[in-house]
Amino acid sequence: MRRVVVTGLGAITPLGVGIRHTWARLLAGESGIVSVAGRKPADRWNELPSTVAGLVPEGEGEGRWNAAKWLGPAEERRMAKFAQYAMAASDMAIKDAGLEDASAADRERTGVCLGTGIGNLEEIYETGSAHGAGGYRKVEPLFVPRILPNMAAGHVSIKYGFHGPGGAATTACTTGADSIIDAFHPISNGHANVMIAGSSESCIHPLTFAGFGRARSLSTAYNHAPRESCRPFDSKRNGFVIGEGAGVCVLEELEHAKARGARIYAEITGYGRSMDAHHITAPPEDGRGAYLAMRRALEMASVRPSRVDYINAHGTGTLVGDKAEARAIRRVMLGDGGVSDESQVTVSSTKGAMGHLLGGAGAVEALFAILAVHEGMAPATLNLESPDVGVNFNFVPLKAQERKIETSLSNSFGFGGMNSSLIFSKLR
Repeated sequence: MRRVVVTGLGAITPLGVGIRHTWARLLAGESGIVSVAGRKPADRWNELPSTVAGLVPEGEGEGRWNAAKWLGPAEERRMAKFAQYAMAASDMAIKDAGLEDASAADRERTGVCLGTGIGNLEEIYETGSAHGAGGYRKVEPLFVPRILPNMAAGHVSIKYGFHGPGGAATTACTTGADSIIDAFHPISNGHANVMIAGSSESCIHPLTFAGFGRARSLSTAYNHAPRESCRPFDSKRNGFVIGEGAGVCVLEELEHAKARGARIYAEITGYGRSMDAHHITAPPEDGRGAYLAMRRALEMASVRPSRVDYINAHGTGTLVGDKAEARAIRRVMLGDGGVSDESQVTVSSTKGAMGHLLGGAGAVEALFAILAVHEGMAPATLNLESPDVGVNFNFVPLKAQERKIETSLSNSFGFGGMNSSLIFSKLR
């Protein structure tokens, strides 16, 4: 099996446009969670029990989103916002990897796996309403291309002339991790040399908030203090905060990367997948599915639990989910080949700074796990004042920590009982 490394990163998050901008703000303990109470239509936003969200900042300044900087008018018209974010993040990652001028032969062996969890909900809602009121002629010709989940991958392939394998995972909140796993295989088995991998989400719409709100999943106690609303592992947590954004990485076969002198951030050494077989939205209290995903990732990587220096937790801030994940991590890390003291386990949830990017979360958080290895920094868990999940981990509360990190693990769990874990290691 051929070895797979990461050579490029790109991101658009509530902390800003660009992975370096996002990472700097994350390490500084800043937040991208804001109020959405003033959005229009007022009657639909004001009735919601949760009015906080992680929004990509827009405007002309540094780190702000302006579609015109990345897309022409025709491109912008053809793409939903999730696809726009994916295009821009892919462009960043490709340039970061130094592949913007790749040869025709290299482009033939470059593929794209970009997924989304929900996709263009707003377009479906608005077109459904228009069609119901006015019929056939109220449906725009670009309606179908703008809602298809695979269109982010399609647009990237078309723009850059990539002819390799394609894919578009849509596995709820494991989408980003699964897209990276799906992109790993064509490289490892020799079907591609390079893959553009990641995920994107932008569904900041009253219907999204209403759906998750009716399921009692969202944070509702901090509408008056948005920055404090996402509280992973904290005793005052009461639900997750919806966010938006995209994360994309360039995966590359090791010898191909070395031959062109590419910078290597980390190596993907293992992954694990499982299903809870329990409930459509809630994990089992013992976190068995999460445990199996992590254990399988470690087995694939041939890494003892004690060698994992940092875990980027799924950690959404829900009452049941955080506790189940903590139990699963404890079982893994204190099991065979693990540590003797749970205080030696370093875990943080970066959702405290951004909210939950849904289908985009796994990819963005994988980028953070990669940078943790590359730069030796564990980002903080914001708003963690009083942990109550039954373990004594180093949760990196409130402030980032400089640490020796040679191996990191990134967790992603989704509705339907989907679990995926990724392991990144320093190149050896």
